[in-house]
Amino acid sequence: MTILIRILQLILSLSLLVMIHELGHFTFARIFGVRVNKFYMFFNPQFSLIRLKKINGKWQVRFFAKNVKENQKVALDADGNPLLWENDKDEKVRKRFEGKKPLTDEEWDMIEQDFNFGRPILRRQGHPKFTLIEEEDLPLLADDDWRKYPETTEFGIGWVPLGGYCAIAGMVDETTTADQLGSEPKPWEYRAQSTWKRLPIIIGGVLVNFIGAFIIYSAILCHWGESYLPLENATYGLQYSDEMLAEGFQQGDRIVQVGERVPETLSDLVNWMVIEGEHDIRVLRDGDTLSLTLSQDFDQKILAAGGGRFIDYRFPFVVNELLPDGPAAKAGMLPGDSVIGVNGKMMSMYQDVTAEIQKHPCDSITVIYDRAGERGFARMFIGDEARIGVGVVLPEQYLELRHISYGFFESIPAGIRYGWETLKNYVKQFRLVFTKEGAKSLGGFGAIGSLFPAMWDWHQFWLMTAFLSIILGFMNIIPIPGLDGGHVLFLLWEMITGKKPSDKFLEIANNIGFYLLLALLIYANGNDIIKLFQ
Repeated sequence: MTILIRILQLILSLSLLVMIHELGHFTFARIFGVRVNKFYMFFNPQFSLIRLKKINGKWQVRFFAKNVKENQKVALDADGNPLLWENDKDEKVRKRFEGKKPLTDEEWDMIEQDFNFGRPILRRQGHPKFTLIEEEDLPLLADDDWRKYPETTEFGIGWVPLGGYCAIAGMVDETTTADQLGSEPKPWEYRAQSTWKRLPIIIGGVLVNFIGAFIIYSAILCHWGESYLPLENATYGLQYSDEMLAEGFQQGDRIVQVGERVPETLSDLVNWMVIEGEHDIRVLRDGDTLSLTLSQDFDQKILAAGGGRFIDYRFPFVVNELLPDGPAAKAGMLPGDSVIGVNGKMMSMYQDVTAEIQKHPCDSITVIYDRAGERGFARMFIGDEARIGVGVVLPEQYLELRHISYGFFESIPAGIRYGWETLKNYVKQFRLVFTKEGAKSLGGFGAIGSLFPAMWDWHQFWLMTAFLSIILGFMNIIPIPGLDGGHVLFLLWEMITGKKPSDKFLEIANNIGFYLLLALLIYANGNDIIKLFQ
């Protein structure tokens, strides 16, 4: 059930983000009078769950419908014979038609099309060659053929929940190849627009992702406010991972300064020590202030360890609830008991007690506890999971949280600041991807899904959605062919040089970028699979 909840949250979040991203492209395209052929949520190979189109002022809907074939027709000459293209390299076909040798009925039947625009030229593989349907061809189509109404957009929902797309007329992208474009740009096509119009159409998706994140953050702050635990309220100090202990920290140390700055939250420590690479640390230990210097490869050590929470708040082990028939319940422990030792070793912090218990799987232990000022002992046998079967009082009950409430108008600039800081920190940490351990830690859908809570929580869901919107916007603007940033790169080249890359060049570049992204996707999800077996 936990996995299912996370999968549902991931699909819902990514679907929303992809839709608003594509809506950005769609909106700017329509502003500049560019047609959008299709706007789809999810991908729809072979067929679609739902197809919608407004025809003559009325919406038509089709369910579980096969996809309409591309708007193409067979090329004919003035006499109605199949036209040989100048770039046709299939000499066998060329000679056959030049010699006026007719095809057999069986050959014609094999290549017969839905509507009779003529007989197609065959490639060597037996596939026909087409050109686009022109305006003068539209009356020949049946009234119920949606291709007869190219001026309106076909909306739909596919059956592969991995994103979506916006097919803009006259644009070479993942939905259209150079061969599918007519020889002359039409006024309502993307490629017929000036660069200052094409640029907003391209960056519209990224722009809407950033704006969407700012809006979500503002709404979160307006509805829930902001709660966090200041480091100054870490009454019991901080808990450190083995990597931090190797750097000279001790459990309970309180970090009071990083470089020249005073941290306020755990996020500050992560950002400054790992992402920004600050190495000079001052800690408060037993009333004394000490200086520590992190190793130069500290960030790589943290990433190699999994990049989890290497710093956390320490808090007491106080029983909140007991598992019926669990070891602690059978031993007579009650809610409110405070664990103060295990097997004669005195300790009261949750992390220390848990670590000590985990040393004794399938063994008997003695838990020392305090109940209303009186000490008690509970002898119990624990199984191979090394747990005593209790839920503990969360640290928020001991440590003072700081809460900030925002009114509607206050939440807007606060949300923008929150989103901007999130974007800056993500851009800074992006450099780690190009390091050895950073590449190993790169994750795919599994890693992203694990960031969502195990139980449905709308607050955490929207926080993650806003964060993913920031990531989607930033990743899309990277100048890689196939991404929005690749299109922007070629547009800037055209603006500077005055030379427009050919449609065929853009197709080849997009294909290269697509395979690079596919390889990256396989690598990242492969890392997820490997981590499952480690």
